[in-house]
Amino acid sequence: MVTRRELMACASVATLAATVASPTIGATAVKRLTIPVTLFKNPGSVCCDDYAAYLGQYGFSVTVKESDRLATISAEAGIPPRLQGCHTAFIDGYVIDGHVPIEAIDKLLSDGPRLRGLTVPGMPPGSPGMPGDKQGPLTVYAVDREGHSHLYMKL
Repeated sequence: MVTRRELMACASVATLAATVASPTIGATAVKRLTIPVTLFKNPGSVCCDDYAAYLGQYGFSVTVKESDRLATISAEAGIPPRLQGCHTAFIDGYVIDGHVPIEAIDKLLSDGPRLRGLTVPGMPPGSPGMPGDKQGPLTVYAVDREGHSHLYMKL
């Protein structure tokens, strides 16, 4: 007879094994499972909810908070106004502003650079969480601790 405890232990191991074996998941994804995300968005923004679901698909545990102070939250996190996206997330000590793809977030978390975070300004069509067709490479900017920005990657 298998006990409930043994069954739960087997289920946990099977879930972890499936997670590690997934093509979108590797060592970084195992880390994602332990990182809480807080995402601030304007009330009623559907694309922000879709972006939170996108992060959830990659193993993050996302808490969504609505706020009428989104521009202030982004600015206080060090994102210059010209680079602000439509939501602001906090992940493992970094700010992720806008529709930043998982590839850029994974690179940030694995490299661990001294940055404030990453941003995709505005609401580019076809970016994660946004409807429409992608209009070319998506430009992701890095913002350093001094508030300077530079190209981080194009996807």
